[in-house]
Amino acid sequence: MNVPAELKYTKEHEWIRVEGEEAYVGITDYAQSQLGDIVFVEVETEGDNLEAGDTFGSIEAVKTVSDLYMPVAGEVLEFNSELEDQPDLVNKDPYGKGWIIKVKIEDEAQLDGLLNADAYKASI
Repeated sequence: MNVPAELKYTKEHEWIRVEGEEAYVGITDYAQSQLGDIVFVEVETEGDNLEAGDTFGSIEAVKTVSDLYMPVAGEVLEFNSELEDQPDLVNKDPYGKGWIIKVKIEDEAQLDGLLNADAYKASI
């Protein structure tokens, strides 16, 4: 299972990659493998300020729908529009082209409360 060391993780299987004051958020390789074939990703929170743990969207697989949760508080800046036509990018490249949202982080100290790669691996 692919768990990149440079990312931070939530217990709900989201990852976050920080780039300056912004960050990319998606679901982990483990999560996409458990969900199966992703058929739809919905995010209606673009432009909203959300708290850590708030639902920012949902992801639909052939057999189930799962909520997506904010790893840290911040503003949802952008939804990955490529997922509208190619939701399976989440399956094919969960840490790259399959990112789901870009956020502006409100408080970088919240990153310290997330799991590192080793702690995430131990939690699954």
